Amino acid sequence: MKTAYIQSIGGASGDMLLGALIDSGLPLSALQEALSGLSIGSFQLTTSTETRCEVRGIKLKVSLPEDRKFSPESFRNIVTEAGLPDPVKAQSLQVLENLWRAESRVHGEDPDGIELEELGTADTIIDIVGFAFGLHYLGIAGAFASPLVLGASTPPRWPGGYSNPAPATLELAAMANASVGPELPLHQGSGELTTPTGAAIITSLASFRRPAMNVEAVGVGLGSKDPEAFPNIVRIWIGETDDDRQPESLVAIRQQGIVLLETNLDDATGETLGYAQERLFALGALDVWITPVYMKKNRPGVVLSALVPETMENDGVELILRETPTLGVRSRPVERYVAQRDTVALETSLGTVRLKLKRLTGKVVEASPEYEDCRSIALQTGKSLQEVYRLAEDAASKKFLD
Repeated sequence: MKTAYIQSIGGASGDMLLGALIDSGLPLSALQEALSGLSIGSFQLTTSTETRCEVRGIKLKVSLPEDRKFSPESFRNIVTEAGLPDPVKAQSLQVLENLWRAESRVHGEDPDGIELEELGTADTIIDIVGFAFGLHYLGIAGAFASPLVLGASTPPRWPGGYSNPAPATLELAAMANASVGPELPLHQGSGELTTPTGAAIITSLASFRRPAMNVEAVGVGLGSKDPEAFPNIVRIWIGETDDDRQPESLVAIRQQGIVLLETNLDDATGETLGYAQERLFALGALDVWITPVYMKKNRPGVVLSALVPETMENDGVELILRETPTLGVRSRPVERYVAQRDTVALETSLGTVRLKLKRLTGKVVEASPEYEDCRSIALQTGKSLQEVYRLAEDAASKKFLD
């Protein structure tokens, strides 16, 4: 499994994490194009190569000509309506929801009604969606992290301000039972090192341990600070994990920790069912489906079913109860087998297309082009989507199946 290991050396922020992915191989042009589908107004991404304590890395700058503020609901709609792959939407919404939960607890307000200040600007959604897109583009299926580096505890720097670490950063760490590094003398005077956005990305998407892995690439993201005692950087190692790699003799991977949620409905409209399915996928459901059935008194109805990780069981139940007329949800633990899969980038005569490779006993048996890449090429070249698909499938077949 292709994996990212996030090593917080001198803290972590959203732009530092995104800069590290760019340094490890994410093209800035692909990132800018993907984010251009977000309805947040104009913006510009630029990078520069700089050093922090003689460590070279990428400093990402987000230029926002408009000083717009967004609400949680606005951010949610922007992500949901964007033309992004479903996994990118799901991860982005997961990070945003955790960030809002932390902020709402700190301020004692409802998550949807909270007024975001610094976190309500467009660069927050750019950092979060950009990082999720980067993982998807690079084919990274899992993420791990070292302990968070929060820096020295300090009193408020101005009247009415917050101390370091920021309350939302600490709340995010507590929500995830995250590993936090010790306060060191060299951190004195450096202020905030891990921002709420950086903490939200790491605690939402990564497990706090370093796996055995074959390192293939290392990216370095730089922060704005440049203290003399340590480099204000975050490193991302990318490679294949040894402890999660399945023996090639296995036909499929057995997954545990999954819950099946189901409810019977005979009074839900098609729009209600479609919206509930969409929201479940955005929440992080592994699969959602609707089955027609006949209920008592021979009334036609449907069964709404969702496979979710056990960590999001409560959120899934709440969503179904809130978004459908049902009065109850069934729940039971299940296991499933999934084929080994990889995501690779393939150069074709029309451009780069990512492929999903399906493997059985270590052998590639299917190579499926990514819809979003084929769609983008079709729009750029004027060719039909089916023609682009056929060309990509032929190129994939010759490289991986013949």
